[in-house]
Amino acid sequence: MAVAGSLCVMVVLASMTTNAQEKENTMKLIETRKIWGKAAHNAFTDLVRFHDRWFCVFREGKGHTAPDGALRVITSTDGDKWKSAALITSPNSDLRDPKITVTPDGQLMLCGTAGLHDKSKPMYQSLVWFSKDGRTWSDKREVGDPDFWLWRVTWHMGKAYGIGYACGKNQSVRLYSSNDGKKFDTLVDCLFNIGRPNESSLVFDGDTAYCLLRRDGKPNTGLLGVSHPPYTKWEWKDTGTRVGGPHMIRLPNGRFVAVVRLYDGRQRTSLCWIDPQAGKLTEFLKLPSGGDTSYAGLVLHDGLLWVSYYSSHEGKTAIYLAKVKIDK
Repeated sequence: MAVAGSLCVMVVLASMTTNAQEKENTMKLIETRKIWGKAAHNAFTDLVRFHDRWFCVFREGKGHTAPDGALRVITSTDGDKWKSAALITSPNSDLRDPKITVTPDGQLMLCGTAGLHDKSKPMYQSLVWFSKDGRTWSDKREVGDPDFWLWRVTWHMGKAYGIGYACGKNQSVRLYSSNDGKKFDTLVDCLFNIGRPNESSLVFDGDTAYCLLRRDGKPNTGLLGVSHPPYTKWEWKDTGTRVGGPHMIRLPNGRFVAVVRLYDGRQRTSLCWIDPQAGKLTEFLKLPSGGDTSYAGLVLHDGLLWVSYYSSHEGKTAIYLAKVKIDK
């Protein structure tokens, strides 16, 4: 009887393991295609669906860091054929790291940071632009504080939230909020300051806020933060994994999925599960990528996860779009 009982337990455990593996393999890469590569360096993407069209935004320039950085907006009806919708330039700065969202009043909002040519003043200034069609954009508006790089804006209950990271000797991140996306107020002056924190992604589950935060100092592992209204107190867990260009969303089934650059072994852009309770990150799908890569946009549409990102695995850096099937 003891042997039979042991065999029964082994069968149950094997079944549980198989089910767990099947649960982890609920994502399948359908296709990846290069959608833009006209500039010498094409990088740092974001993606949104607006008025039944796709809009992808990224930086164009002569190199990864170059004085001529401009923000290119391209658009498509089907995700296959893309055309340029706009190009935003600056005569006195390198425009970098654009992010695009839809505002509560139905406009597109583009945010990015200007790396100013004149180094005698503050080196960086965060900016926002607005558009009703993705083609004609408003004049720039300065937001946040000089030398605090506002990374990504997330809308929740009619308010915009974003984390800016210090660009000078002050190695900290700051949490901002805004009622209209045009004026950002400091909600938490020093959100975190150990390990040179910088790039981030905010997700809301009900009224609970989660933050995936990159670090590049000592230690250099990413963090997962959690907070409740009014979002002035945060608890942080170390993921144990170094990440770059983090972006994270919550799926309809409640699971959290992130896309990041991973550094263990060969650099790559990968999709990862996030366990908010344990604060752990598990890679499950490597996208065709390598070298200079990452900085993705994520949109869930018609059962597919659409992922924009850039990579140099085929030569020069170019913009790619991946479609990932989510099994129900």
